[in-house]
Amino acid sequence: MTAQQSHDAMHGAGVLRRVWRGTGMLVAGRVWGVLCTLTTFALLAAELPDGEFGRYTYYLAVFALLDSMVDFGTGAAAVQRTSERPETIGAVLRTARRLRTIAAMIGVLLVGGGALWFDEPGAGWILLASLYPLTHPLELSATVFKNRISLGLPVIARAVGNTASLLIVVVLLQFDVRDPARILTGVALGSTFGNLGQHLAARKHLPAGEIDPAPLRDFLRLSLPLGLAALCQQAYFYVDNLFIRPIAGDAATGYYNLAVRIMSVGIMVAVLASQVSLPWLTREYGRGALWNAIERLSQPLFALAGFGAGLAAPWASPILRLFGEEFVAAADSLRWLLGATVVVYLGSSFLTAVIASGRGTAQLKIAMLGLATNLVGNAWLVPLRGIEGAAIATFATESVVALAALGVLARAGIAEVLSPRGWLWTGGLLAFIAGWGFSSYLPLGPLFESLAGVRG
Repeated sequence: MTAQQSHDAMHGAGVLRRVWRGTGMLVAGRVWGVLCTLTTFALLAAELPDGEFGRYTYYLAVFALLDSMVDFGTGAAAVQRTSERPETIGAVLRTARRLRTIAAMIGVLLVGGGALWFDEPGAGWILLASLYPLTHPLELSATVFKNRISLGLPVIARAVGNTASLLIVVVLLQFDVRDPARILTGVALGSTFGNLGQHLAARKHLPAGEIDPAPLRDFLRLSLPLGLAALCQQAYFYVDNLFIRPIAGDAATGYYNLAVRIMSVGIMVAVLASQVSLPWLTREYGRGALWNAIERLSQPLFALAGFGAGLAAPWASPILRLFGEEFVAAADSLRWLLGATVVVYLGSSFLTAVIASGRGTAQLKIAMLGLATNLVGNAWLVPLRGIEGAAIATFATESVVALAALGVLARAGIAEVLSPRGWLWTGGLLAFIAGWGFSSYLPLGPLFESLAGVRG
């Protein structure tokens, strides 16, 4: 391969195609995971009383925060440290695993110990479930695949874990287990299989033998702001549970969390594209071509997200009715969350550019601003408007995050809003309006009625 061919393979359209292909693989795996999760939700919504279903979704939100705390930026930091220096992967992963193990132990004390301290129903089972993040250090082995943008094996391993979680829930229901804490433990067991599978898939690609760890201080300097930022991001996505549950009750918590889960389906392409493209975008920043790469990657996604959310918004009630008539109470919340979904496609692309440019401290400040916005919004709006207020707070939070990230990029001279392609950033809003208008022509009413009838 000539030097020019090597350059084209690293920086040209070929890498962008691999990013899209890798994103497609992750989306396929995530779609399967979402189908497993929504099937689990449908089964539990039908089998558990509203309050018990709400408690289960509350526990899931807590464990999502626990996962973010255990990762604490180590995954992204490992990619950044090794994407251009693959020979360092053994040392970097050893340091990252140490950090994850310590964080997982702290998580056991906080989540499992907290459940015992507050005498949460099923506290012993929650303590047992809180042990599963101790397998998160194994997940770091998949860094070798992320750097190559070759994600087939990690996706398959994660899909096996998702399938295992669903099957365990089915078995528990067959044995008449209706305790949310026990069901949570079963789901955590499935996630453990996923982490173990990713490590086994990557093990032969990792260096063998005893390797000295990378310097802890240098790694922490990179991972700490990323970890705090990710924790803040997860917090402002799930902290509304801390307001909804005491104010509106367990049942309303379940209704709202189902709408949030549907939103998570909508944003997964944005999240996964950001993850897959980070090594490439980091290299493009070094070449001075970061903003061009962001435009090529994100503008089409933004327009597609706008059109899809616009199509879905008028059908919020029928979508929720598929899980039970009572879930229609979250229809207004879901419409706001669909709007927030479109904004996420802006915010995630801008935040990825901030990370790729090495501005971890700026990312942390943006995430803290987002968390503060969400806390203030929930404290003000949930008492006034219940779960719809929480959704409005989420929309406001994502808007603030997107604008703040764009501001950082503009001040750094990275964002070129007036570039020849700059006008395409209006595509998401225009597509949302077009999708909403076109939605009335879709004959979906009989289909939703039929599906609801099958469920009933």
